[in-house]
Amino acid sequence: MNSRHLLALSTVAVAALAAVLIAALVLRNSDSSSAAEFDGAIMPSGVRAPAFSLRDQDGKPIDMAQFQGKPVIVTFLYSHCKDTCPVEARLISSAVQEVGHPVPVLAFSVDPANDTGASVHAFMREQKVTADIRWVLGTQKELKPIWKGYAVTPQREDEEHMARIVLVDKQGFQKIGYPLNQTTPDRIAHDMRLLEKQ
Repeated sequence: MNSRHLLALSTVAVAALAAVLIAALVLRNSDSSSAAEFDGAIMPSGVRAPAFSLRDQDGKPIDMAQFQGKPVIVTFLYSHCKDTCPVEARLISSAVQEVGHPVPVLAFSVDPANDTGASVHAFMREQKVTADIRWVLGTQKELKPIWKGYAVTPQREDEEHMARIVLVDKQGFQKIGYPLNQTTPDRIAHDMRLLEKQ
């Protein structure tokens, strides 16, 4: 092969490589919510966070509509828990510190018969949780549609509830999910910052 052919082939190869790199950069910059950027697992699209209208641990009204336009950390706890819930609550509290400013956090009770405002406050003090976590309290009948909407099982005597954290985006859709044993405060904080930018 003569030098003109080699030069032509080299030019074509360099141009093709440049085109691929430019296309990759354009695609990366055009979608700030691409799966590769989030540390948690991307949820199926279009799954809305369940609507509710209940009371928090202070007896104040709370509903999902209050958080429209803000990403929200959602979890599922019970105040008499001695194993997974303390770890989960402290992990979320650390994630909020990592974000660097207050972010909404909702903890739905998975033991409605035993969770009260007093027991929640005692749990938060014992675990030294500094984040402003609003617990959503109610009856089993009131909370059951919420558990179902997040595919979570409540606490049972013979079975520990599902330890799960979900990030809800500004539009009210479930966006990112984490099993407790597969996340860190850094990962949650990273994903919350991305959702805040969208």
